[in-house]
Amino acid sequence: MDPFILSLFRNIGEKRSLLNNLESININSDFLNIVSDNQNCEFYIENQFHKATGFRKLHVEIAEFSKSLKILHVVFFPDPNFNIPIFGLDLVKVNEIVTAAIVDLSPVSSSINYELESKLIDVNKDTFGIKRKIPEWGEIFSKHVFFASLKNKEDQNYFYKIVDDYIKILLNYSKNILPDEESHNIQERIYYQKKYCIQQMKNEKTSMVLLKYFNKEWVDRYIREILFDF
Repeated sequence: MDPFILSLFRNIGEKRSLLNNLESININSDFLNIVSDNQNCEFYIENQFHKATGFRKLHVEIAEFSKSLKILHVVFFPDPNFNIPIFGLDLVKVNEIVTAAIVDLSPVSSSINYELESKLIDVNKDTFGIKRKIPEWGEIFSKHVFFASLKNKEDQNYFYKIVDDYIKILLNYSKNILPDEESHNIQERIYYQKKYCIQQMKNEKTSMVLLKYFNKEWVDRYIREILFDF
């Protein structure tokens, strides 16, 4: 596994283990670990699924295609009974360059969460050099989303620190939060999660990569049942 991706993977796993009542989720075995050793079509996809108090699905995916394209995909979907943001991280590495690295705590309500805002504002994101433009479908992200290309080790360390800060903010915020069972608020949070999934599915790059290795029916199922299932 790529050392930088491994470092992020391990850090996220360690932070995930701190969540209350963490347990594994059983999923369709067709999508758990997918490997091909075919010399002309080499790839692997590893998926981990958990749930915890305040979170309906904690998904971590690591994938590598043809030894040149490496991907880390993480989404912590909150339980709609809790006013907790969606933690999302995607990293794409082509050969030795991280062409895309994005992390965010995406909103689940139209109301401003001032407690989170005050913490996210303090995360240093201003000294980084090459930031990328948020795609048109990215209206689901918060104003604190960080999206960049990472050209060297210094950039990677910078991104690692931002990810670490964001996930610490999430854990500290969620560990003592109580359910909010107001029906209107729950329905709003469900709407925001559905919108998050719908907008993410507009990212055609995901299906373009998978269609090189799988048929369209499988790809559609994987995207709708595994990646963005709400």
